[in-house]
Amino acid sequence: MPGQVLGVRAPLRMPELILASTSSYRRQLLDRLGLAFQVEKPNVDETALPNEQPRALAKRLARAKALDVAQRNLGVLVIGSDQVAEHAGLALGKPGSRDAAIQQLTAFSGQTVHFFTAVCVAQCLSAEEPPVVRLHMDLTRVRFRRLGAAEIARYVDREAVLDCAGSFKSEGLGIALFDAIETDDPSALIGLPLIKLCDMLRSFGIAIP
Repeated sequence: MPGQVLGVRAPLRMPELILASTSSYRRQLLDRLGLAFQVEKPNVDETALPNEQPRALAKRLARAKALDVAQRNLGVLVIGSDQVAEHAGLALGKPGSRDAAIQQLTAFSGQTVHFFTAVCVAQCLSAEEPPVVRLHMDLTRVRFRRLGAAEIARYVDREAVLDCAGSFKSEGLGIALFDAIETDDPSALIGLPLIKLCDMLRSFGIAIP
């Protein structure tokens, strides 16, 4: 069943596709493709390396997540993804609190925020062979309107955004915060670039649609 979280699996009944993420947003996005997949949490330290740029961090973590799960599930295609937001040269984390979300959105007022969303599809056929890896990076530019303090507070109180980098949901009420979104793939901003992912999966022989 699409989006099923992995439990104990019989060794000879491996899923064809695994999403290496416990993100509900990525699970819902992948569900759009109508593919059977399971979900497995990768064991990856997401701490940035010293002086690591947001773009490089997103690519490294997407690849690491996919390979970590692929190495435990030989022969299975594994999707890993990571997103890092950047503003004024600094990587942005998830706010985690109402005050932090308000602070982030206040800083974004009238500004452009960059979202680097990386997706990786990896397959390990055996422990001896090198893995097969496809990696893609999407850049989305989000231009914020000039936002007043009262509307920022109203927004944060109305939409659950404490687990979202950038403190908004473009697929929800957050769309009202923007002047424009510049992207090749609108699904990337939510967390998984589906247009490129479809191409990557087709290269492994998966028919979509």
